[in-house]
Amino acid sequence: MDSQDRPSRNMSSHTQLNEFILLGIPQTEGLKTMLSVIFSFIYLFTLLGNLLILTAIVPSSTLHTPMYFFLGLLSIFDMLFPSVTCPKMLLYPSGQSQAISCKGCALQLFFYHFLGSAEGCLYSVMAYDRFVAICHPLRYLLIMRPGPCVGLVMAAWTVGCLHATILTSFTFQLPYCGPNRVDYFFCDIPAVLPLACADSSLAQRVGSTNVSFLVLMFWFSVCVSYTHTGIAILRIRSTEGRQKAFSTCSAHLTAILCAYGPVVIVYLQPTPNPLLGATVQILNNIVSPMLNSLIYSLRNTEVKSSLKRVFHNVVLTALE
Repeated sequence: MDSQDRPSRNMSSHTQLNEFILLGIPQTEGLKTMLSVIFSFIYLFTLLGNLLILTAIVPSSTLHTPMYFFLGLLSIFDMLFPSVTCPKMLLYPSGQSQAISCKGCALQLFFYHFLGSAEGCLYSVMAYDRFVAICHPLRYLLIMRPGPCVGLVMAAWTVGCLHATILTSFTFQLPYCGPNRVDYFFCDIPAVLPLACADSSLAQRVGSTNVSFLVLMFWFSVCVSYTHTGIAILRIRSTEGRQKAFSTCSAHLTAILCAYGPVVIVYLQPTPNPLLGATVQILNNIVSPMLNSLIYSLRNTEVKSSLKRVFHNVVLTALE
């Protein structure tokens, strides 16, 4: 009788559990206020930097090319991605509740993986764009027409949506009947699954396999594109041409390393380390989007020139 009643009690407990408590960054007791100030500054700088990139691209007709179309989308991703986790985390030291509803937790996990995987796919698209621009310059505008560019972006959104749907479904189809204290600063799979009342090994395997497959697929596509691109750059006779091509590609490769490095450490480590995982996740969630804005603005003369023109026009308009 007890064994027959246990499933119903679990389901009953599962329906009663309507929220999780996010405990914040592990092993940072006494540092929350200082960390909140630092992360607030980084988050605001990230939003401002990526907003400036959009400000430079949108009004400038000379930047209405496939490369800057993808860069503008990357800036949008870099504003949305940290916004999934940062606002709630930054409010903890001010006395705001650390509770998050189960639905809110599921949405946070979904959008975190949706935006993260879609951005990873976009990196591969940008690598392909550089490959076409450098290896097939005469056919670039023919290959990278608006239709194919939009199709590539839609494919990135589709991959992200499927990936996030699979992970969220496997994670939250499990019963959660307590405890509800998540020893992390946001709802992610390694932090939530240990709280499940049922066997979570299948969800763990699906999550690891899914993330591993996407990372390897994205990394392989980037490596193939840049191998051909690198060979083509070495064949450029003009020193100035080689330097310009190398500058564009090196900025993109730096951004990719900042994005993929944390993912590999967090999701593919054999024995999870809470402090290491949190540190790397913060680098991935907050610092990488900020670095992207610096990489693509400070190292891109066309973006800097466009920004100067925009600010010049704003000043002239204000003085009239």
